[in-house]
Amino acid sequence: MSTKNLISVIMPAYNHEKYVQEAIQSVINQTYQNIELIIIDDGSKDSTWQKIQEMKALCEKRFVHVIFETQENQGTCRTLNKLISYANGDYLFLIASDDKMKPQAIELEYDFLSKHPDYALCVGDDEIIDSDSKVCYWDNERNIVYDESKAAFKTFATFLQKALNLNFNSKEFGRYDKLYQTNHILNGFLIRKSIFEKIGQYTTDAPLEDYWLMLQISKYAKMKYIDKILYSYRWHTANTIKNIENMIAITEKTRANEENILKHVDLNTILPIVKMTYLYGLRQKVKGIPFVFQIFKYIKNNKKTKIIKLFNIPIFKYTKPI
Repeated sequence: MSTKNLISVIMPAYNHEKYVQEAIQSVINQTYQNIELIIIDDGSKDSTWQKIQEMKALCEKRFVHVIFETQENQGTCRTLNKLISYANGDYLFLIASDDKMKPQAIELEYDFLSKHPDYALCVGDDEIIDSDSKVCYWDNERNIVYDESKAAFKTFATFLQKALNLNFNSKEFGRYDKLYQTNHILNGFLIRKSIFEKIGQYTTDAPLEDYWLMLQISKYAKMKYIDKILYSYRWHTANTIKNIENMIAITEKTRANEENILKHVDLNTILPIVKMTYLYGLRQKVKGIPFVFQIFKYIKNNKKTKIIKLFNIPIFKYTKPI
């Protein structure tokens, strides 16, 4: 038996008959050995469930535990909660049923998290692949190009870092005040399952579930970016992110949910930067001496906080989702 922790790879699947077997095969190909694979087909209308079942025998030979299940459509949030409830691992790796993992993804991310207990999430860069699984790039409008010399962005991380003016190799990566402006955590992350004991379950009140997750994790722990391509993110006509009006609506709803969470969170349990963001963001309308006293009282009690950051956090400035 492996002495390394059990990793639960969870996959919510929906209408990805063309891609789901590639996704499963990429989990099979992981260099990290101690893995269980849990897949729930969320009421697909195509042959996704059949494609999943075709891989079951192969998966049972490769993994220490396998769960394949189908259900009537319940949506992403409810499906993810069920997947997590089934997981026995100390760590979770979430993979979309139309994406792929690089063979060393889990091994490298686990190696970091196992040595850094103050971090709850680790993620690498995402290469971009098209509907035929061919590696491609983006121009300035995020249209696919295949000539690397004509590409404006060669990976998802290069796009995000330029768009947000954020160095992913800095300590600002995954920090709450930066995340509140917009989500910048890439696909293909490994997280500690124990973090859900603090943040609770996914909720339909926050329909942008990946953004909700990152905001909650960043309240209690740090995140690490590995500057290496560890995941293949598929860019095709069905990407949710391309529906701009819908993205704006669900982002606003997710942010409204977050503001409600901040009103009820125990400020003594969250990281200092989150507490500072809370003071600045939710009380910025308070004018005059009382507000100033609140701020300097906080700074006095948290000497590691840099004053300049207080006035540079555009926490409630609306930013269109990326």
